[in-house]
Amino acid sequence: MFQKTEHVQLLAFNICLRTKIESTTLPSLLNESAVVFTPAAAGKTAGVDVSGRVTAPQHLEAPVEKPFTLTCSVSRDRGETLKQVRWLDVQNQTLLSYQPGLRDSVSGQQHVELATSPKDSSAIIIRRVGFRDEGCYTCIFDMHPSGSKQGQTCLTVTSQVTGESNKTAVSGKKVSLSCSYGLPEKVQQVIWRYTPAQGESTDVASFAKRSDPMIEPPYQGRVWLSASLSDSQLTIQPVTIQDEGCYTCMYNTHTEKPKSTRVCLSTYVLPKPQVSYKTTSPGVIEANCTSVSRPPAEIVWNAERDNRTMGPPVTTQLPQGDGTTLVISTLTVRSGLLKDVSVKCLVHHKGLESPIAVSMNTKIGTALTILISVTTVAALLVMSLCFCLWKCFLRKEED
Repeated sequence: MFQKTEHVQLLAFNICLRTKIESTTLPSLLNESAVVFTPAAAGKTAGVDVSGRVTAPQHLEAPVEKPFTLTCSVSRDRGETLKQVRWLDVQNQTLLSYQPGLRDSVSGQQHVELATSPKDSSAIIIRRVGFRDEGCYTCIFDMHPSGSKQGQTCLTVTSQVTGESNKTAVSGKKVSLSCSYGLPEKVQQVIWRYTPAQGESTDVASFAKRSDPMIEPPYQGRVWLSASLSDSQLTIQPVTIQDEGCYTCMYNTHTEKPKSTRVCLSTYVLPKPQVSYKTTSPGVIEANCTSVSRPPAEIVWNAERDNRTMGPPVTTQLPQGDGTTLVISTLTVRSGLLKDVSVKCLVHHKGLESPIAVSMNTKIGTALTILISVTTVAALLVMSLCFCLWKCFLRKEED
């Protein structure tokens, strides 16, 4: 009887112990499983799987006015078949769609075309990138039987500021400096700044959206700026020596850092040479050719190799207060040379297409004197003949 009672108690103890273990262990195991397989975790895993199946660059930059290629690719599981590829534009409208291997199935917008690409990848070409092409593009691979897989690429359209090379202008004339930027839609303001060879930069003119060009007070009356956010032109008239320096054309945009280009201006003062001569001693003449210009002119004589010159010419340069330079070239010759040849000085300058020739006019002056004398005598003879004919005509009328 005692053994039976002890057996029953032991059995009851085992049942209670088992019940306690199950009541503590099973919920713990269930909770651990819930952490792994919660809907949120399952969704996150699915998201990683989908994005991992389509490979596409997240962000690209495309230069404006140029063709550009967008690409993406898909990795297929065993048994999957690619039925169709679709590209959506920045407005989620169909940009291009096709069935792989069927060229006749390609349909889409006119400014894009399908490019050759490897298996399980797709490439399209935007023929000429413009501002409207900026945004995010979606490539979709329609798979069977798993469904659609997609990737996205965001495109930023960029442009560079282009300008002229260094320019030269003649003092007193007009000069225009220009620059351009291919994305005026992004521009808020265009600013022109002047930097002298020595000194700080100063604003010259600016133009902003919904406003008129603004010229800074020191330049008003002789500086003009075009009202354009793409092709900007700064005109200076008349140009002065003080305008020489470098000009920066800067575009301020609302999406990027300011972009700029620089053009440097050189100003020329063209020479107006003069020739004079005087007798310094019997049989010796000193000829002077002078020129004021910027930069200094180069003066040569056409009689330097004549054996009747008394040595090479002597050249002197004298800087002037206004930035120009006075050049004096002195040539000493024997007086007999001037009777036989026309001595000339030739002035060369960077602002001239060909040199300026100035003659001392001694020989030409003699010929001109003879010509004037002959012409005068001929005129007197004609007048005398006319007078005689008129007298004869009067006498006939009296008779």
